[in-house]
Amino acid sequence: MMTRAQRAAEDERYRTWKGPYRPYDIIKEGTIAITAIAILVVVLAILFSSPDDRAVTTRQWARTMPVNFLQTATSELDGTSETATYGPPYNPYVSDSSTDTGAPDGLDDYTQHLWFIHLQQWFGVAHPINAAKDFVIDPLRTMPQQPALQAAINRYESASVSQQEAWAAAYTKALNKASVAGSGAVSVPAGSYGPISEMMGELLAFARAGGLDGAILNSGQLYQADYTKALMFLADGNALTAKAQQEHLLGNQWGMMNETGSYPGQVWLWLYTFWYQISPFSTSTNADIDVMAIMTVLSLGLVLIPFIPGIRDIPRRVPLYRVIWRNHYNSLS
Repeated sequence: MMTRAQRAAEDERYRTWKGPYRPYDIIKEGTIAITAIAILVVVLAILFSSPDDRAVTTRQWARTMPVNFLQTATSELDGTSETATYGPPYNPYVSDSSTDTGAPDGLDDYTQHLWFIHLQQWFGVAHPINAAKDFVIDPLRTMPQQPALQAAINRYESASVSQQEAWAAAYTKALNKASVAGSGAVSVPAGSYGPISEMMGELLAFARAGGLDGAILNSGQLYQADYTKALMFLADGNALTAKAQQEHLLGNQWGMMNETGSYPGQVWLWLYTFWYQISPFSTSTNADIDVMAIMTVLSLGLVLIPFIPGIRDIPRRVPLYRVIWRNHYNSLS
């Protein structure tokens, strides 16, 4: 052991520089370093950053896939779309004995459940969406100086539910034989569609002009930053699915793992997306909550490693640390 005096002498020996000196321009060195790093950052950003793709809009959808747009809009109007039938958090629970999951009465269709955990029922309708009003009727109501259109909407809303369903079913069937004109207008064979044909024609024109995007996004607040409704509407059709397929972002393509195209993505998410690719999760209607439960258990296991007997002793029993710090342990011997 060194005495205090010896340690002070040793410190003084290293503190006093007795070697040669030369001039050093710290401004020049700093400028060179910053410039080199900036160039490197720009080059790496060009090679590896995510592309700034333009947003998918209803305007683009209505222009490129007008028939699919009308099919989706009609399903929103008659309440048969995925959004309209999703249940909480978007709309109230609707009982359906054909999809009985064995859950307690009144909870059969809350597909995202695990044992007694029914998250959809517990949290309820937190983000209400009325598909018919939000995606079709209310946007059409915003169109000014359209008395014939407003009369058509009034006629539709005053009709019985069975009559509305009959009109929608007939129009949906007719869309399978629809033709698209050069102007983008969609023509269907003559039939008993009631006011739906006129409503859908105006909605398509509104979307093609770009007005529907703003009408759906409008929340009545100062800042319009909630894109949930617009995304749900797009997701019900083929526009978003086609884009996701093109950019390799579908769930069966390990979508969460990738960013658009072939760019590197969030590799740390691989463990989440892994479960969605294997049975029974790949076909389960409870996949989300099942994967969440598994990842919660695994995450807790990782956090609690210092408290789990046996596992916490592995570093001591497997002396890998002695290899890493071999110079230190050699100096002690």
